[in-house]
Amino acid sequence: MRTIVWNENQKSVEIIDQNALPLEYKTVNLLTYQDVVFAIQHMTVRGAPAIGVTGAYGMALAALHSSKTDLDAMKAELYEVAQEIGNARPTAVNLWNLINHTLAYINQFDGYVDELKDHLLNLAHRLAEEDVETNLRLSKFGAELINDGDRIVHHCNTGALATVDYGTALGVIRMAHEQGKKIHVYVDETRPRLQGARLTAWELKQYGIPYDIITDSSSGHLMQMGLVDKVFFGADRVAMNGDVANKIGSYMLALAAVDNKIPVYSVFPVSTVDAKISSGKEIEIEQRDPREVLDITLGKEIVVPSGATAVNYAFDVTPNRLLTGLVTEHGVLYPPFFEKLDKIIREE
Repeated sequence: MRTIVWNENQKSVEIIDQNALPLEYKTVNLLTYQDVVFAIQHMTVRGAPAIGVTGAYGMALAALHSSKTDLDAMKAELYEVAQEIGNARPTAVNLWNLINHTLAYINQFDGYVDELKDHLLNLAHRLAEEDVETNLRLSKFGAELINDGDRIVHHCNTGALATVDYGTALGVIRMAHEQGKKIHVYVDETRPRLQGARLTAWELKQYGIPYDIITDSSSGHLMQMGLVDKVFFGADRVAMNGDVANKIGSYMLALAAVDNKIPVYSVFPVSTVDAKISSGKEIEIEQRDPREVLDITLGKEIVVPSGATAVNYAFDVTPNRLLTGLVTEHGVLYPPFFEKLDKIIREE
């Protein structure tokens, strides 16, 4: 299941509309870089790796539609576009990592304008394929952590929908299933946007993996009952010390797991590591529209009192001390994390 494809006929980026799932499967064509910004901001496309690759395609679209005939003028225009795309979601570092990778290529390019247009599109294609290959590698490493019969709590959505294809934490679970291991997944609803109930459950159904949807507040009780063997979730930004920013609720999930002596793994490509920050305290946490919390209905009626207010943080930070390991395309990393992450970053 490919989340992001290039539509050559329309010269557009075709993505799965994740706001329509699970009631309807449909795709949306992003024709301009402004369409890309809108899709990222409104979570038509979501998941750190998917956002990053979509951003790279946004840069290619900006170049494709540029009217500039002078190379320096086009470069200046693309630098401005990069800021607009990169600021569409502040927490997920993959977006800026791939934007900066694209800018580095633009900066060193010396040729004709039309050549740059072609090269940026080819670069986006290459980054998309690298994402798929990376997900497959890290999923193989992570699947080794799963035993036959494991019962796993998974938070948010980290499958093919959150990447170009296959997935990160959900990719690990999928790989274990494809290896023939009998597993059961407890799917956190992941409030307030319900990425678990809407998207992860939908993906697990496609793969034929047994699951139950649970409220976010149920996982600790399941652990106390001895019904959970492992916890897996993804990452939107990782500090060099191994602190992980992920979908809100990950921190409480990790706390409950550690209290019940259950292994906790964060799964991500190394492109999710922010080499400029030493700890999670430096990570900017996005606050989204309070209406995502306030507009929840029961029986088609709004449940909150009239005039109620809400605070809607989209992510939290899980300290490295709560993580059993970090699963990457370079293997499973165990504490202490800084030296291992630093070595990988330096060698890439």
